[in-house]
Amino acid sequence: MTHDVVTALTTLSEEERLFAETVRDFAQKEIKPIVMKMDEEQVVQKDLIPKLFELGVMSIEIPEKFGGVESSFFMSVLAIEELAKVDPSISVLVDVQNTLCINLFINFANDTLKEKYLPQLATNKIGAYGLSESTSGSDAFALTTTAKEDGDHYILNGRKLWITNSNEADIFVIFANVDPSKGYKGITAFVVERGYEGFEVGKKEDKLGIRASSTCELILDNVKVPKENIVGELGKGYKVAIETLNEGRIGIAAQMIGLAQGSLEHAVRYTKERKQFGKSLIDFQGVQFELAKMATEIEAARLMVYNAARLKCEGKDFVKQASMAKYFSSEVAGRVSGKAVELHGGYGFTKEYPVEKLMRDSMIGKIYEGTSNMQLMTISKIIANEIN
Repeated sequence: MTHDVVTALTTLSEEERLFAETVRDFAQKEIKPIVMKMDEEQVVQKDLIPKLFELGVMSIEIPEKFGGVESSFFMSVLAIEELAKVDPSISVLVDVQNTLCINLFINFANDTLKEKYLPQLATNKIGAYGLSESTSGSDAFALTTTAKEDGDHYILNGRKLWITNSNEADIFVIFANVDPSKGYKGITAFVVERGYEGFEVGKKEDKLGIRASSTCELILDNVKVPKENIVGELGKGYKVAIETLNEGRIGIAAQMIGLAQGSLEHAVRYTKERKQFGKSLIDFQGVQFELAKMATEIEAARLMVYNAARLKCEGKDFVKQASMAKYFSSEVAGRVSGKAVELHGGYGFTKEYPVEKLMRDSMIGKIYEGTSNMQLMTISKIIANEIN
């Protein structure tokens, strides 16, 4: 057994430990053999998605009455971490499904929407979260997509950009403004299904990392959406977006610690096998110290992520801890994966070994679901209010 989530922390319950082991075994058997193929082809292998549903990682918090696992947010964090050790692309697919889409439905949807969409998300449908636009990234509330009332419907027009899971998703949560004169107080969340007339999944981005994960443009051209598809209150979409993203940041942080742990494990194995000057690289003190520093940073980041997740599960304020965890874990993932490439020497710079992919994948951690600078702004504002 590797030194990871199971052996590193004693705070995991037996149920949590067994769940993490199950996801880890699945990742090794079902995902690891196809990681590089999916990265090269920039697509999730189709037969993998039903297996993820069967495993239960696509419906972790959905109640059993809707066909879900009815487990905790913390279990989602464990699943995201374990999957990211092998492939961050699959990890983020599961992450967005759970920490953004499903959480949004559970926390904000009325009973009718829950009864309609949660059983689908629990069994075979993937969700996507449509907030970002070309002019609204960090300034998410500068979005220009509009929703005009039309009898029993709203007519949506606009374009979304950088939307994760777009190629695979059938259920989209789209944020649009019902009254631009009110600014962010006009933003409302709508459920849009793939088959709605005028709705189109556009160009897939050709990315540096997490290449199997689909990131696409969404085009809304007079899309007719029933009023009953509003999630939360009319004009309160900004609240839905903020609170959902606060939770989502813990998921991204979990992805980054998994990625870092995977990089460390590859580095340890390689330095044990690689010999120079008559002995294994790991026998050199300089290499030992680098591995020790990598492991220490990962452990610190993991504790921050788990702490944020536990606070969220206990219903306590977790926003500062979530931002800290995302900021720090993405920094750690970049440093650790980069060092893993260095420790592999020339091989690390080739696609023959997986560390170059993990290094590429790590770059997104500082960008999506709130850039590092946005996390620092959030943290600084909170501590300014906390300290007199």
